[in-house]
Amino acid sequence: MRTRLPGWRWRRSPLRRRSDVVEAWTVLVVAVLVLVGAPLAGAVAAMWAHDEARSVAAEQRAERHRVRAEVIGTTDRLPSMQAGGQRAYRATVRWTEPDGTRRTATTRVPADTGRGDTVDAWFDDRGRAVLPPVDGSAVWQHTLTIGTCATGGAVLVVLFGHALVRKVAERHRMAEWERAWARTEPEWTHRRG
Repeated sequence: MRTRLPGWRWRRSPLRRRSDVVEAWTVLVVAVLVLVGAPLAGAVAAMWAHDEARSVAAEQRAERHRVRAEVIGTTDRLPSMQAGGQRAYRATVRWTEPDGTRRTATTRVPADTGRGDTVDAWFDDRGRAVLPPVDGSAVWQHTLTIGTCATGGAVLVVLFGHALVRKVAERHRMAEWERAWARTEPEWTHRRG
């Protein structure tokens, strides 16, 4: 014999308490928010992040330029890590501008680069060495990261709210139980209240 009925908290019953109804509605709201609201929040955050990352990439492409430069000396003794896990050194490079002006600057070059090698170097409008502009894969990586984190954060907020409602409902349920027991105990133990 089955003692548990599916959806028993939704049915009319003299044993159904108000806290049971609140908890049942809360479960329904949590399910809708987790299955629909959280992914929607993640999608909205991802679209915003994608637009922002694309505008940053466009700004970087506009203000940065690449030059082919010759390595004329190194300044670092220890390599550092660049994006993509490549080791890089700071080195002095020299190149010729389109107008014929020779320029010299310090920039990061791959670790296996020697004196006299030609490398691609990126500089901004002020002549400072900078990293290459953000590419499309980095934009999508940023988009997916923000979307996933926003979805996960929304799910955590919903589940925290659900746990809070359950805790309050349990407190009310226990208070109802104590009041009911205070009325029933004198009849069972034949004590006067």
